[in-house]
Amino acid sequence: MESKTKITELHCTQTELEKQFEYVNSLIERHRVSAAVNVNVEVLLTSWEIGQYISKQLKSSNWGTKIVTELADYLKFQNPKRRGFGKRHLYNMVKFYETYCQVEFLNTIKRLHLFEFVQLPIAQLEQNKIVQLPTAQLTMSEINQDMPLVLTLTTFTNHIEIMNRCNSYEERVFYMLYASQHSLKTDEIRRCIVNQTYSSLMSKDKMLSPKIKAEYSNVEFILKDKAFVDFLNLPSKHNERHLHSGLLEHMKEFILELGKDFLFIESEYGVQVGGSVKRIDLLFYHRALHCLVAIELKTTDFQPEFVGKMDMYLEALDRDVKRENENPSIGIILCPSADRSMVEYTLSRSLSPTMIAEYQRKLIPLDVMQKSLDEYCSFLNNK
Repeated sequence: MESKTKITELHCTQTELEKQFEYVNSLIERHRVSAAVNVNVEVLLTSWEIGQYISKQLKSSNWGTKIVTELADYLKFQNPKRRGFGKRHLYNMVKFYETYCQVEFLNTIKRLHLFEFVQLPIAQLEQNKIVQLPTAQLTMSEINQDMPLVLTLTTFTNHIEIMNRCNSYEERVFYMLYASQHSLKTDEIRRCIVNQTYSSLMSKDKMLSPKIKAEYSNVEFILKDKAFVDFLNLPSKHNERHLHSGLLEHMKEFILELGKDFLFIESEYGVQVGGSVKRIDLLFYHRALHCLVAIELKTTDFQPEFVGKMDMYLEALDRDVKRENENPSIGIILCPSADRSMVEYTLSRSLSPTMIAEYQRKLIPLDVMQKSLDEYCSFLNNK
C-alpha cells in the first residue's frame, strides 16, 4: 500500500514538473517569436525610411541615379561587413516606399478593415513608430508617411517578390496575408504567386459537393481547386503510377501547393470494406479543418464513377479511422480537367464532403477576385 502511494506521489510530482517545464518552454518560444517579429519590424522600418528619403531626394532633383550609386559605395566603405545596402537594394527600398505610400493602397487596406485584423506582437512596440491605419477616407493632404502596420505581416524579401510579381493592390494584400498565415519563405511565396494561389483560393467557381459546403462553411477559402505539378517533369503521356510516385518523391513541394495545413499521413492507405482492403492513394490530415483528407489521383478527365469510389473511402474513414474529436473526412479527386456540368450533376446528390480539383491553370476575372478578397478578409477577421 505504501509502495502504491509513493508511485502515485511520484507520478503527480512528475506531471507537475512537466507543466512547470512546459511553462518555461512557452516563455522561451514567446520571446523568441517576439524577438523575430521585432527584428523584422526594424528591418522594414529601415527600408521604409531609407526608401522615403531617397525617393524625395530623387523627386526634388537634388539627386540623380549616379548619387544613389555613390551612396551605396559610401555605405559599403563605412561598414564593409554590412549587407543589403547595395544599389539594387536601395532602389528596392525606394520602390517599397513608393508602392505603399499611395492613397490607393491606404484606401484598399482601410476598405478591407485590415487595421482590425493585424494584431501581432508588434502591438507592444511604441505606437509612434508605426501608424495605425486611419478610419476616414484618405486624401493626399492627409497621408502620414509613416509605414502602415499591415506591411509588418511579412518580410522585406517577401515584399520584393510580391511587389514585382503582382499587378494589383488587392493581390498584394492577399499574399501578405497568406505569407503571414502560413509563415512562407521567399521561395515559397514566389511559387505561390507564380502558380496563382490568389486566383485559386479566391475563385467562387469551385467544384464542391453540397455536403462539404454544409459541413465546412469557409472551405472555399481554405482548399485550392487547382494544383501545379510542374516540379514532377511528367511526360505529356503519363499514368497514375507516374503521378503517384512523383508526388511522393516531391511531397514537400506538393504540400506547399496544397497548403501548409496539410499533414501527410500515408500513401496507399488501407481501409477495410467488407472482406477486402481498399487503398486510398494519399491520406492527409488538415490542421485547420481538423479532419482526414483522402486524395484520389486520376490522369483522365473526371468521370462520375470517381465519386462513388470516394464515397466508399470516406465512409470507411469515418467509421473506422476518424477520432471522436475530429470532423467528417473530406475527399479530393485530383484530375487533369473536368466538365463542370457533369461534376454538378454528379455532386448534387452526393452525401459526402467531396471536391473535384484540377491540375490545370485557369484565371478568373479581376473584379471577381477583388470581391472575394473582401470576403476573405472578413473571414480572417471573424476566425
